[in-house]
Amino acid sequence: MTAIFAHRGCHGVPGPRENTIAAFAEARRLGADGVELDVRATRDGALAVHHDRRVPGLGDITNVAAADLPDDVPLLDDVLTACSGLRLNVEIKGGPDEAALVAALLVARGAGSGSPPPGVFVSSFDPRSLAAVREVAPRVPAGLLVDARTDPYLGLEHAAGLGCRSFHPFVTQVGTALVGAARESGLRLHVWTVNSDADIAQMGGLGVEAIITDRVPAAVAILRGETGVAAGGTEGPHTRNGGGQSG
Repeated sequence: MTAIFAHRGCHGVPGPRENTIAAFAEARRLGADGVELDVRATRDGALAVHHDRRVPGLGDITNVAAADLPDDVPLLDDVLTACSGLRLNVEIKGGPDEAALVAALLVARGAGSGSPPPGVFVSSFDPRSLAAVREVAPRVPAGLLVDARTDPYLGLEHAAGLGCRSFHPFVTQVGTALVGAARESGLRLHVWTVNSDADIAQMGGLGVEAIITDRVPAAVAILRGETGVAAGGTEGPHTRNGGGQSG
């Protein structure tokens, strides 16, 4: 069954601000299997859960101490506690140094033997960051993100070469052939950002392992068979979600 990850917890919808503990709690309430979140390192090496580089009124997160962050910008350590039982896709927004911090924290919070907490993995657009994760903590599952401008088959090869367990293409790149290629490579497909009813149904029909969506209730209804939307898989790109914007 295709897993449903809430994009930044609650992105682009009324409710709690994205990338907050309240947003992740709302995603759980709505029936998401997991959440996708973003991390950036602070000046003192803490890991803030925040999509944009800048925090309004404070400036660049890399120049801000953790103690000076607003109350609604949580640290990854606190999110790991609050989201116990949810699957977590931790997108690393910075470079290798930040990735090493993330890997070290996940191992420290894991059940031992160098593994992260159950259901927690990392993703990044930056291959250097994924290589850093593998160097620090080879048992932390990692996924390579690519945008719509990237040849997805080259991306798939790159992900396999990096030792990734998953590949994260944009929704317009995914069809029957890419699903088959991913399975031959032994990589799980986590597709972003899947928002239209038709795209949600198509990804379910293709049998991708996970979607990242802003529309958790719709995804729950469609992928769990509670609506009349057809779930057939077709080959070829589709553009209902627009261009590939960074997650």
